[in-house]
This record gives sequence, C-alpha cells and structure tokens, in this order.
Amino acid sequence: MSLEFLWYIPNQVTPGHRGEPVTADHNSLDTLTAHARALEDNGWTGALLGTGWGRPDTLTVATALAARTETFEPLIAIRPGYWRPANFASAAATLDHLTGGRVRVNIVSGKDDLGAYGDAEGDQADRYARTAEFLRLVRLLWTRERVTFRGEHFQVTDSTVTPRISPRPGRPHPTLYFGGASAAAERVAATEADVQLFWGEPLAGVAERIDRLRTLSAEFGREHPPLEFGLRITTFVRDTTEQAWAEAEARVAEMARAGGPRQAADRRTAVGQQRLLDLAARGDVLDDNLYTAPGRVGGGGAATTWLVGSPEDVAKSLRRYRDLGITHFVLSDTPYLREIERQGRDLLPLLAD
Repeated sequence: MSLEFLWYIPNQVTPGHRGEPVTADHNSLDTLTAHARALEDNGWTGALLGTGWGRPDTLTVATALAARTETFEPLIAIRPGYWRPANFASAAATLDHLTGGRVRVNIVSGKDDLGAYGDAEGDQADRYARTAEFLRLVRLLWTRERVTFRGEHFQVTDSTVTPRISPRPGRPHPTLYFGGASAAAERVAATEADVQLFWGEPLAGVAERIDRLRTLSAEFGREHPPLEFGLRITTFVRDTTEQAWAEAEARVAEMARAGGPRQAADRRTAVGQQRLLDLAARGDVLDDNLYTAPGRVGGGGAATTWLVGSPEDVAKSLRRYRDLGITHFVLSDTPYLREIERQGRDLLPLLAD
C-alpha cells in the first residue's frame, strides 16, 4: 500500500498552540510559509489546516501557501454551513486548477460557533444528513456539468463549476476526507467520503471501526471507489525511548499545572472526543506506546493521544496501523518547525515503502 504523510498547521490567531513558542509573528505568512517549505524539504506531502470560527479562513491560507510553494498539498478543513456547496466547489476547483491539482479537503461536521456566521444548530441526524448532501453535491459539481440537484438542505439548477477539475490517475477530483465516530457520521463516511480520518485510538478499536465501515459501505451500496482510512495523531519522537518518555511525561505535568482537565466537560457531546477521553480511564499507556494521559489534562480532541518513543518505536507503531489498512497519516508535535525537520529526517525514512 502506498502511504501518504501529512503534517498539521494549527492556523490559530492565538499563539502558543500545544506548546508552540509564543511569538508575535507565529501566524504570519512568512512563518506559515517556512513551515510549508520545510514540509516540502523534509519528505512530507502537505499539511492539514485547522478550521473553526475565530481562526483564519482555511481556503485563504491554503491559497497563500500554495502560491509560495511548489509541491505542498494543503488539506483544507471546511464546514458545511460556513460554505454553501456550489460556492465551495467553485473556489476549490479554482485553487486546484491554479496549483496543478494540489488541493485536498477535510469536511468537518462537529459543533462550532454557528450563530456567529449565520448557521443554525440542528440535531446530530440533521447535521450529518446535511454533510452527506454537501459531499454528494460537491462531488457532482466537480465531475459533471449542468448539475440539477434537489435535496433537503441544498438545491442547485443547471450548475456547472468552472474551471473544470482535471482528473489525474487515481484522483478524479480533490480527495474528500471526513471524520466522526457516531453512527450517523460513519454512515456518511461509508457512503460519501474518500478517506475516513480516525483519531489516535488503540489498534483494536481502529481495526473494529475499519471492519464496520467496510461492512456499512457494502450494506449501503457505496457508489465510489473503496473507502480509504487515515490517522490523525501526535508523534512524540526523541532520540531514545527513555528520553521520549521523560520529556512526554514532563510535558503532561506542565499541561496539568497550566490548567488541568480543561475543555473536557464541555466536549463530551462529541462521540469521537468522548472516545479519546475514555481511553485515559483504561490506563495512561495502551498498546506499546499510545500515551492517553494528554487527553486527561488537555481535553479529548484530535491529537491528544500520543505515540511516544524513539524513531524506531514510533515507526513500528505506525506500521501496525498501516497493517490494519491506514494509508493516510496526519502527524504533528511541537515546536512544529523543529519537529517537521526532526521527524522528516528520523521517522519518515523508516516508513518508506
């Protein structure tokens, strides 16, 4: 299986994200470009750009970084409701055209400050039904002309997006990533997404979810190529196993001193976040080196479980996820720029096909 390795650019107005040094220019174009160019120079395909109201617009950031790089592929996180599907399909197609096919898209359905940008709160079933329609319609607009669509949430009449997406071998259009652990989310992934992106759960849990999603794809009559799978996780890599664990435990202790179990209480409505929070109750370390304690003190969100160890330790763990069927990896650690270079040098060569 061909593996792809992406990084993470937090896209935050507030500095100091997850231990990143606090600097006045942390989110400047020059700083973000330095990260994107370092990714190009150190063997990474691209990076996920984080999204949410109160953060810079991801498509704008992706456009700026693509203009300053040659091969960097932005995985652009966006939210249905913030974007209408035809508007987004057109904007993304334009950027894909200008970059020679470097656009990837991550659809996010989790809760946000919806009222701030004029969206409305629906129940979970309604939210994911809208996401399914969004994915279906965007794909249609990228692959067909004169599209007429009448859904419960979105409608277009005689719509053709220009410029047209240029199909490439194995890539008829920008890859559509999607996350979510609820039953409603899994139905969307099984039927409409290209890549289901998991958070860092133990191997047995990931294997169970992959099996269930493959079964759902068959039950619901998936019309697209087989669903692929990805992993979003922190990789805490140091020269030796002992050094990695000493520094990881020190960082968690500092996180606890700085704020304790912040965000955990108000995040428990999301199934995926709850799954990560629940892992800490099973033990601080699961499998060989999956460190769950960061979620206990930092809240149950993406990348709050860590794979800790030497390059060889972490590569071994990532290969075990690969053996389950994971082919897309979105890794990160802070300081971001230092770790882009360290892990590109020390970790990625151990994972080469």
